Amino acid sequence: MTKKAFKGIIAYPITPFTENETVDISLFKEQVEQLIINNADAIAPLGSTGVLPYLDRTEKQLIVKATIEQVAGRVPVLVGVSNLTTKETIEDAIYAESAGAQAVMIIPMSYWKLTDDEIYDHYKKVADQVNIPIMAYNNPATGGVDMSPQLLKRLLGIPNVTMIKESTGDIQRMHYLKKELGDQVDFFNGSNPLALGAFVAGATGWCTAAHNLIPKLNVALYQAIQNNDLKQAQVLFYKQVDVLKFIVEKGLPRSIQAGLEILGKKGGHLRSPLNVLSNEDKEQLKVLLEHATIE
Repeated sequence: MTKKAFKGIIAYPITPFTENETVDISLFKEQVEQLIINNADAIAPLGSTGVLPYLDRTEKQLIVKATIEQVAGRVPVLVGVSNLTTKETIEDAIYAESAGAQAVMIIPMSYWKLTDDEIYDHYKKVADQVNIPIMAYNNPATGGVDMSPQLLKRLLGIPNVTMIKESTGDIQRMHYLKKELGDQVDFFNGSNPLALGAFVAGATGWCTAAHNLIPKLNVALYQAIQNNDLKQAQVLFYKQVDVLKFIVEKGLPRSIQAGLEILGKKGGHLRSPLNVLSNEDKEQLKVLLEHATIE
């Protein structure tokens, strides 16, 4: 099992739809290609940005297949396989592995409040059925479950669980993970406005949809961190932080779709019940993107 396949900028594509709300695979492949051309270190379909819960089983498999085909081994692929039930999560994880994904990402999705033991068992049962690494994804804003640092540490006792994506927006959790675990595990930042702080705290990479809109700034920030140039990293972060805050506040699928259109690219359509950004929000995003430049 390759435990260190992922680092740097993990780019999250949206799932574009046609006007009648069918998945636009052709456009999806175009968008994935742009992420690769713009130096993403990995591609992660079917995350929150890719509206995973809004897709049926066939659609998810089409997205996985299209990603693997388009990436063609150039960078690692991390596939979101989260579902409410363990059975469905296992099925999606097995498919992702068979299709050629290098790892899968799981967020415990909750209707009933899950206990720590239930969450642990959920990951363990999935891990027992696949041979590729699993990223444990903590994002209570979308999954409805907030996994404590102690629970995340416990999950790492499962051999396949080798990565953590922390998206609560609490920088202290990242410091805790680094302090407690050191180099035993790779942790990734999933909170865009904390990009700089997370790298300073020792994050291995940054899971972000912003790479669809401001890839040069994203990559430059990571490179500055790699070069131990904190001063330059601060400059680069401040150039993009307003965009990062905006896309989180307004919702990643809406913001990325609108941003692509503003940049003269095809963003596709959204699937109901999501609506496009208001004209006022689009104008604000346009201004922010105009200022988010790198010399």
